[in-house]
Amino acid sequence: MIKIGITGQNGFVGSHLYNTLGLFPEEFERVDFNREIFDQDQELDAFVSKCDVIVHLAALNRHESDQVLHDTNIALSVKLVDALKRSNSQAHVLISSSTQEERDNHYGKSKRIARQALVDWANESQGKASGLIIPNVFGAFGKPFYNSFIATFCYQLTHGETPTIANDGEVKLIYVQELVDLIIQVIRADKGIPELMIDATATKKVSEVLALLNDYKTKYFDGGEIPVINNTFEHNLFNTFRTYIDHKSHYPVKFTQHTDPRGVFVEVIRLGIGGQCSFSTTVAGITRGNHYHTRKIERFAVIKGKALIQLRKIGTDEVMDFYLDGNEPAYVDMPIWYTHNIKNIGEEELYTIFWINEPFNPENADTYFETV
Repeated sequence: MIKIGITGQNGFVGSHLYNTLGLFPEEFERVDFNREIFDQDQELDAFVSKCDVIVHLAALNRHESDQVLHDTNIALSVKLVDALKRSNSQAHVLISSSTQEERDNHYGKSKRIARQALVDWANESQGKASGLIIPNVFGAFGKPFYNSFIATFCYQLTHGETPTIANDGEVKLIYVQELVDLIIQVIRADKGIPELMIDATATKKVSEVLALLNDYKTKYFDGGEIPVINNTFEHNLFNTFRTYIDHKSHYPVKFTQHTDPRGVFVEVIRLGIGGQCSFSTTVAGITRGNHYHTRKIERFAVIKGKALIQLRKIGTDEVMDFYLDGNEPAYVDMPIWYTHNIKNIGEEELYTIFWINEPFNPENADTYFETV
């Protein structure tokens, strides 16, 4: 069992890493960390002493004062080094740095100095240090106006604002889950790599990304259509976009019903992508689901009976309740990293249509069980 602590555990990359490590309970044990530990030497020493691996992600990305940003990032690294020395630790320490190291700005300088401080400690102490030089990271739950322009654009498009492009340059990008998977590979390899360049998985102009997001806004957010997805980058970008929707106000989305003497016709889903469509009947009082996905796109459409659909983001306590009635057929889409279920709360059978973007594969199910 490898004991892993993450500084910046509640941040953008840190929360994804923390949650992903939780998918391997027989291999990894997570040592909890909070920001206040940095201010208490005794607690920081205790944290360090528990860890076989420390992933140092805590840092400022932006601040109104360049000097504060510079000094804070260096100070956090120095505090960690001091604790490693006091604890005689020989942990493997991974530190996130940035491709901005090569630029002459306060952020890049601070990340380079912070990384070097940990490399120097490893050389002196027989510990291991890996410095990850990371391109621009995007993904679900990034903070708008802070973590990335993609987070900002997604937030604006789903909250009635209009994005603008300040500089339409090419940007090297990596999806947060791709980065997390690479970090876990480095942990498993258990070998210090002082300067490890993380390759971007996509290079896009800002305008190209915005064009895709505008398409998702028009087709999916406004129209409920699953758009054409041509490659892995677009899949990841679409899943990112979906997490910025205010689920409480957006769902459930009622279908348009076309009625004539024969009955009612309802279009359940319009697709630019393939997938698997199925339906279920559920007897009164029964709950289905209580699981989550990290990549799948899924829609629950209630066409008969009364249902309660519940969502809860992994790592949080807030449960969102959506009540659906087959008399007014409606759907709720499942965002990634939200555990979800559906319960028949009526007296008759519940009829539900399920669509998911990939057929079920038991060897790579991307289905993790956790009660809402």
